[in-house]
Amino acid sequence: MRTIVTGSLAYDYIMNFPGKFGDHILPDKVHMLTVSFLVDSMKKLRGGVAGNIAYTLGLLGERPLVVSAAGQDFGEYRKFMEAAGIDASGIKEIADEFTASCFINTDMVNNQIVAFYPGAIGHSKEVSLASMGLKKDDWVIISPTDPESMSKHTTECKELGAKYIFDPGKQVPRLDKAQILNGLEGAAVLIGNDYEFGMMAKATELTEAALIAKAPITIVTRGAEGSQIYEKGVKTHEIPIAKIGAVVDPTGAGDAFLGGIALGLARGWPLDVTGRVASLAAAWAIETKGCQEHRFTRPEFARRYTENFGAAKELKSFNG
Repeated sequence: MRTIVTGSLAYDYIMNFPGKFGDHILPDKVHMLTVSFLVDSMKKLRGGVAGNIAYTLGLLGERPLVVSAAGQDFGEYRKFMEAAGIDASGIKEIADEFTASCFINTDMVNNQIVAFYPGAIGHSKEVSLASMGLKKDDWVIISPTDPESMSKHTTECKELGAKYIFDPGKQVPRLDKAQILNGLEGAAVLIGNDYEFGMMAKATELTEAALIAKAPITIVTRGAEGSQIYEKGVKTHEIPIAKIGAVVDPTGAGDAFLGGIALGLARGWPLDVTGRVASLAAAWAIETKGCQEHRFTRPEFARRYTENFGAAKELKSFNG
């Protein structure tokens, strides 16, 4: 049994401008805007939803297979993934493209100017799950990337009889009604935050209650209020958040959460334990700048789980 993660891979270029953007933009000249900002720092960080989910799964002791596309600059990222226990054999490298890249420039009052280049993302649809030897006991995560790739991989899961988690995430605004319904119909698990459920309801013309009842298991995350797990439309578990030392960067917390969910499902753990594992994984991500910069050992994870939620026999294996 394997966990297969589809979705985006990207580099995030994080820059900081020591002034205020507004001081250098003339309102009466914006029709011919030409500005240049000299930044005093830049970090290149590994990201993308599939990469982030797989990274957390690797920390938790799994060896997920990532199915995606990247560019000619992906070599360093691939080596990092392999060292982290991730199977990168399902990633297609496009020789004349770059890996998707997000350029984020933040000023001293947290205004941001962002440019996103999709690069090789659109080639994900060229990688077939069937070619991965997909089996019925495998778990597949359908996470955000270009809509065509998401639809293709969803359809392949149905054709091959594989269980899949549908996580439309930040791509909800780009998915049309048919694409969302295609993902919902047949999903073993539906997951999203409360805002995304509102957007899906609007796009599909269904109520949020009807959306929640579509999948056998539905998980709704609510930020600092924790998350809720529904089984066949009935709420069965309220999952609290784990204690957080400091909120450094919430970006990527949802991906870490999904990594925890995928681990529990793959191992057949009770849903309440699975939800708490996900909650703790998200807390670790929040405490570090960047989506793949946090670190923990499995014994450390088990100890912190006990401190937050009490002992769980499912995590005994984490101590060796």
